[in-house]
Amino acid sequence: MDFAYSPRVEALRARITAFMEAEVFPAEARFTQELAQGDRWRPTAIMETLKQRAREAGLWNLFLPESELGAGLTNLEYAPLAELMGRSPLGSEPFNCSAPDTGNMEVLVRYGTPAQKQRWLEPLLSGEIRSAFAMTEPEVASSDATNMRATAVQHGNEWVINGRKWWTSGACDPRCQVMIFMGLTDPEAPRHRQHSMVLVPMDTPGVKVLRPLTVFGYDDAPHGHAEVLFDDVRVPLDNVILGPGRGFEIAQGRLGPGRIHHCMRSLGMAERALELGCRRAMEREAFGRPLAALGGNADLIADSRMEIDMARLLTLRAAYMMDTVGNKIARSEIAQIKVVAPNVALKVIDRAIQLYGGAGVSGDTPLAYMYAMQRTLRLADGPDEVHRAAVAKFELDRYRPAGWSHTSTRR
Repeated sequence: MDFAYSPRVEALRARITAFMEAEVFPAEARFTQELAQGDRWRPTAIMETLKQRAREAGLWNLFLPESELGAGLTNLEYAPLAELMGRSPLGSEPFNCSAPDTGNMEVLVRYGTPAQKQRWLEPLLSGEIRSAFAMTEPEVASSDATNMRATAVQHGNEWVINGRKWWTSGACDPRCQVMIFMGLTDPEAPRHRQHSMVLVPMDTPGVKVLRPLTVFGYDDAPHGHAEVLFDDVRVPLDNVILGPGRGFEIAQGRLGPGRIHHCMRSLGMAERALELGCRRAMEREAFGRPLAALGGNADLIADSRMEIDMARLLTLRAAYMMDTVGNKIARSEIAQIKVVAPNVALKVIDRAIQLYGGAGVSGDTPLAYMYAMQRTLRLADGPDEVHRAAVAKFELDRYRPAGWSHTSTRR
């Protein structure tokens, strides 16, 4: 495995780094100011400006590894670019590379019909609209996705959709025009063939955005994470993606690349936190000495550097395997990075917060928000415990005697 960046990736890294320094980081304060003025759920002028400038700079739709519609990069090539974008809370949207749109666009590229692509993929790729992904439900333990109770029932030439979803990221955004809804379509089918994914336009009668949810007090306006009620929502049968009962198949294809994106953005946040922590440790004095010379701060900074670098290598290895042997074979590696990356980021951000003291938990630095986002990631694509169980299963399968099962008892 050669993790050296190709000349093309190095050139893109340089261009994205320059764009982040010149455009994105200086815009963070203005973004916060614009949100505080008037309606928080209106798109900010500064974000629309950043998107236009990134598009003019040719830094647009850099993902989509299996499609000519993106930049033609592999997962391994895109990973370091996602890390650079992740250094800012604003970092991915200016490049049209933010979740959940990236995952939804990948679903449409891989599995959408020509009509679905024309109606939804094209305006998403152009940045004209945004989208949401409706999967998690409040009434059930969604760590086991087969628990989902929201239904899509065929009635004539329509799907009739009922149920309640939450943590539907993007549904509060007025630019959001479509959701991918995952629901129960055949309770008598085999366990992983019971659910389907259906495209639901936001303006369909019966779709009700009940409230934006907060993450440690942050509402992520104007994007938001909504609780959504589906009350006898009717959409054409043609709105199903790939076909009835294919929901889990689509989900596995969607979540592999999405996890790489999340993990590299996590490492970008960790790098930003480490940079902020180091600057604070060198500039701030207590008891007549720089913070870097006090207590175990130097050790914590060293640990942060080593942990970030280890997590990056593990993430790049998973990306390499996805590109070379496929998501199915790389399942253990993908599960590993989903545990490692946000946990490493949380440790590094927490250390930086400690170096900042009271300022670290305030809104004067991005650290508190970064911590909230990384803590959420330990749940967002499945809890740590689910991923650890998957890693353990893959490892134990190498040694499992014939006929052994998880329900076996040994004396």
